[in-house]
Amino acid sequence: MARLDIFWSFRSPYSWLATGRLCAIARNYAAEIRFRPVRPLAMRESDFFERARPQFLPYLMKDVFREAQRLGIRIAPPRPDPIVMDMASGKVDPAQPKMDRLMALAVAAVEAGKGLDFAHAAGRRIWGGVENWHEGTVLEEAAAEAGLQLSALEAWAKNNSATVARVIEENETEQLRYHWGVPLMVLDEEPFFGQDRLDSLVWRMDQLGLKRR
Repeated sequence: MARLDIFWSFRSPYSWLATGRLCAIARNYAAEIRFRPVRPLAMRESDFFERARPQFLPYLMKDVFREAQRLGIRIAPPRPDPIVMDMASGKVDPAQPKMDRLMALAVAAVEAGKGLDFAHAAGRRIWGGVENWHEGTVLEEAAAEAGLQLSALEAWAKNNSATVARVIEENETEQLRYHWGVPLMVLDEEPFFGQDRLDSLVWRMDQLGLKRR
C-alpha cells in the first residue's frame, strides 16, 4: 500500500488551510496515512524570525488571508499565539508551555490512531477565532470532536514523555530529508510542500490509481 506522511504544525496557518483537504484525502484514498506533527519553525530554528527579511511576515499575512478567502476557510490570528515570542524583534522565548502541551497531545492522538482528526479539531479552535483556546474546556471539546478523551491523551503523554520526545525528534529529522517547511506531504518518498501543492498530490494519487472506488 502507498504511504503518505503528513508533516504538520499547529502554528502554521498554511497547515491549517490544508487540514480539511488532508482529512478528505485520508478518507478517499487507499493509502497508509501517517500524521507526523512537528514543532513550529520558531522552535526548530529559534533565530529564524530574527534573521528573516522584513518583507517575510507582511507578505505571509496578506497571502494567508487571501488564500483563506479563496478557499472559503475561516481563519483568524490565534488568541493567544501558541508560541511565546517578541514579534518586533523575532526573539523566541526558550519556554514554550502551550506548544509543548499541544505537541504532547498530538503525539498521544497519533498513538490512538486519531492524529489528523485531533489536529483538525484543535486547529479549528486555534485558527478559528476562539479566544483563550488553551483554557477551560476548549481542547477537551476538540478531543471529543476527534473521538478522543483529553484526560486520556494527557495521561498517556505524561506516562510516555520519553516516547513523545523521541517521536517529535524522529518526525523533524525525517521532515528535513525533504524540506524544512509545513505542510509537507510525502507520498512514497515524493515530497509535496505547501497547501498549494495539494492539487498536485491528488493528481499523483489519482495517477497511481489510489482513489477508493
